[in-house]
Amino acid sequence: MIKNFLSVIFLVCCARVVSATPPEVSPASRESIEWCDIWIAHADQTNLPRVLLIGDSISRDYYPEVANRLAGKAYVARLSTSRFISDPVLLREITMVLADMKFDVIHFNNGMHGWQHTEKEYRQAFPEFLAAIQSQAPEARLIWATTTTLKKSTVPKADHAQASDARIADRNAIALEYIKPHGIAVDDLNALVQGHPEYHSDNVHFNSQGVALEAGQVAEQITRLLSR
Repeated sequence: MIKNFLSVIFLVCCARVVSATPPEVSPASRESIEWCDIWIAHADQTNLPRVLLIGDSISRDYYPEVANRLAGKAYVARLSTSRFISDPVLLREITMVLADMKFDVIHFNNGMHGWQHTEKEYRQAFPEFLAAIQSQAPEARLIWATTTTLKKSTVPKADHAQASDARIADRNAIALEYIKPHGIAVDDLNALVQGHPEYHSDNVHFNSQGVALEAGQVAEQITRLLSR
């Protein structure tokens, strides 16, 4: 048992979530491995504000440092998932976390997975994704995080779905079309790491230097909202 650190972990290839997937969702819309990692720290404490990070493996990487930087100011939880924005399972994952606990600040992103899906699909799905968070956490202050760049981008071929900085930029622009009218704060992690391949550990993820820079900016953005 870790002293003063009660945590609840759900590593979800969870039968409850997977078996609930609607039959109309084609296997072709899935990635070869789908995963979800939910971590609720200090679940038995109520003396500090509570923060939730929603994202993928990028947010999972900077989560520990964000939690460290906010120690004494807030308790930080995470919902890290591979689900693409149009996957109904993503909405159920969000509901599962937000229905069980109140969060004061939610820092969220979706954009690095699902390259077999078009940006048109991304645009169509974004309003429901945003609404799921707003409806389940109506009092939470929200921060949208832009999707980060690749170490080495490619020019996607028309017949092959793959990531590129151009597609990431398109998804970021689409997200902002829905984020800005709501007055939601924006954490531009894309701008932070853009043009710095030395921050990467592979083509997608970041090394300790990159993670520390991201965590610092995320914690700063969250602290700003907590102080209001």
